[in-house]
Amino acid sequence: MAAARGWLRKVAAVAGALPGGGGPGRAPGPAPDTAAPATAALYVHWPYCRKRCSYCNFNTYVVPAVDEAAVRACLVREAQTLLRLSQVHSVTSVFFGGGTPSLASPGTVAAVLEAVAGAAHLPAGAEVTLEANPSSTSASALDGFRAAGVNRLSIGVQSLDDTELRMLGREHTAAEARKAVEAARGLFPGRTSIDLLFGLPGQSRDAWAQRLEATLRLCDDHISLYQLTLERGTALAAQVRGGALPAPPQDLLADMYQTARNVLVAAGFRHYEVSNFARKGALSTHNLSYWRAEQYIGVGPGAHGRFVLRAEGGCSREARVQTLEPVAWMREVQSQGHGTRSRAVLSPLEQLEELLTLGLRMDEGITHERWGHFSPQLSLQAVFGEPGEARALQQEGWLVLDSGGLRCTWAGLAVLDSLLPDLLWQLQRVLGAARRPPRGAAGERAGGGARGL
Repeated sequence: MAAARGWLRKVAAVAGALPGGGGPGRAPGPAPDTAAPATAALYVHWPYCRKRCSYCNFNTYVVPAVDEAAVRACLVREAQTLLRLSQVHSVTSVFFGGGTPSLASPGTVAAVLEAVAGAAHLPAGAEVTLEANPSSTSASALDGFRAAGVNRLSIGVQSLDDTELRMLGREHTAAEARKAVEAARGLFPGRTSIDLLFGLPGQSRDAWAQRLEATLRLCDDHISLYQLTLERGTALAAQVRGGALPAPPQDLLADMYQTARNVLVAAGFRHYEVSNFARKGALSTHNLSYWRAEQYIGVGPGAHGRFVLRAEGGCSREARVQTLEPVAWMREVQSQGHGTRSRAVLSPLEQLEELLTLGLRMDEGITHERWGHFSPQLSLQAVFGEPGEARALQQEGWLVLDSGGLRCTWAGLAVLDSLLPDLLWQLQRVLGAARRPPRGAAGERAGGGARGL
């Protein structure tokens, strides 16, 4: 169980960027990724911000000046290198995140997209998302990004209350946020998403309900709701620990989440992932690639990736993390074509653990087909349909395992983090048992060897 909890923490850290039967004597393992179509999503990290928000612990940097031409050249070169190493034939989506990528020029976005299209196929109409702050989204800037190839915008509104925005250390006001979203919806109709935070210190249930109603009047395409996490080392966490701000009680946080779901579902939104709601088919195809455990390539300082190095003869997926600090990252890209700080081949168990942890975040869950790609010899039913922790969770109404696959009920989705340790423990136990030789087999082999002497 301790191992399961340790892996849960590990996967949660990565996600904070992605839904057979067996014969005796065969160890379950993933189907070779080389047999799958050579496609991947691409994430591009712009690490710079004008200021650090009070709650932020992301890989971001506030510097006096940015040599954008140098950063652009390195983003282009690293994208080309990693696409060559992965031998990806088609890039399914591109996501510019940060940091504040809307501080980059449209020319940088255009250069990266041109490099991607030159190194692999970038289908016409493929989702290209740019994260943006309301303070850096003038109508002319947005028009420039659209001309550069961006067709979806994710706006970090976070709150529509000026007092809350000041507490969060945001640069923009509520009025500026509304103006930015309205401009974005005019340029990116049906492809505008906004981020909101809940569970802020001192925030009441009624205040949160008012924010939701204001949000519905503002954006009806896609909404991402995130519970504020007080990360160690941030200014906001220090204020709460020091008693300057109150920590919200857990039961209030649960009520806020359920209130949000009820309001948004009643308004016609599909709750398609733990934190994400979409209407009129406006699901984020890029983020679905993470949760469905598809390949993705991370470009830029601190970016994460999961892909097979086909150019090096690889047949198993690697977890890769690019060098965090921008100056060091650029130096490495200039010298060797990429700034990969760490890489590790994922074991069959680790790949299934990621699939389970991320796939259950979606309302669709994990399909039998998707599970079978990673575990062709040991089916979902074989792992989670037998007596054990998963069976108990199904009986208690948290999980469903049927012809569609394994997924959470709404009640289970709301408490997924508390269910995962049991599920990971069962997965580890069943796979461990499947790998052990039949009782007596080891002794028979030893005895046979002795007779041969």
